[in-house]
Order: sequence, then structure tokens, then C-alpha cells
Amino acid sequence: MYRVCFVCTGNICRSPMAESVFRAHVAEAGLAHRIAVDSAGTGGWHEGDGADPRAVSVLEASGYEQDHRARRFRAAWFDRLDLVIALDAGHLRDLRALAPTPEDAAKVRLLRSHDPDATGADDEGLDVPDPYYGSLDGFEECLELIEAASPGLLNAVRAAVKEPTP
Repeated sequence: MYRVCFVCTGNICRSPMAESVFRAHVAEAGLAHRIAVDSAGTGGWHEGDGADPRAVSVLEASGYEQDHRARRFRAAWFDRLDLVIALDAGHLRDLRALAPTPEDAAKVRLLRSHDPDATGADDEGLDVPDPYYGSLDGFEECLELIEAASPGLLNAVRAAVKEPTP
């Protein structure tokens, strides 16, 4: 099983949205038996909470399922994960600093680095903005950015598990 974990700040907005969207892409591709998808936060402020109601609303309106409880990312998880997907450059830095080995740090990637239309250099300008302190529009923008990057991420994971693209 190839394991992917999405990580944002509190694990109630961006990362559970990315988890739901990517899980749907994995299922649609018929790869749920080969790829496990989950999410976590860099901080533990919301551990045990469900996803933000605005995130749930935007996901459900777009046909995505979610059943989420927030949790904090732990350094010990690197051993069992194949890919750790950060939602912004701050998460990328934090996760790479948390990684026990250089090999573990190399597992961390920015989600939008998989969006062919995203523009940025050296991981700058590729953030999925945090919608938490804004309106529902921010959650809708977040979903759009996640959806735009998910096919490219799926292709990268497909190549890693040596599953041919249909």
C-alpha cells in the first residue's frame, strides 16, 4: 500500500479537503486497493474535531464525501508514509525540519507543485491559501486549487506504484 498524507495547520480546512478530493480521484482511478490517503495538521489545536463546517459545505456541494477527525502530524509517521503533501511553504519547511532523516524530508512536497498551471519558483508562490479566517469564498478557492493539482499528483503517485495511466 502506498501511503499519502496531506498536511495543513490545524487539519480542519485545507488538508481534509485535499484528502477528500484525492481519495475520490484514487477511487475513480480504481486504485483504492493500492493507495491510502489521510491528513493531519502541524499543530494539535483541533485534535478530535471534525472539519470546519465551511469546508464540509464546499466539499458536499461538489459531491465529495468526508468523515474527518483532526489530528496532529507526528515525526514517527514518516516511517510508514511514502509521500507527505504540504499545503503551503510554511508547512513544507516545518515538515522537512521535523523529518528524522534526509530521506524522510525528501518525501515532503507541495500540493500545487503538481498543478501544471501553477506558477512559482522553488516552491514559492505555490501555497493553497488558508481560508480559515475568511468567508466561504476562500474555501471555494481552496477547493479549486486542490482540484487543479490532484490529477498531476495522481499521475505522480501512479508512477510511484508503477500503475499505468489509462
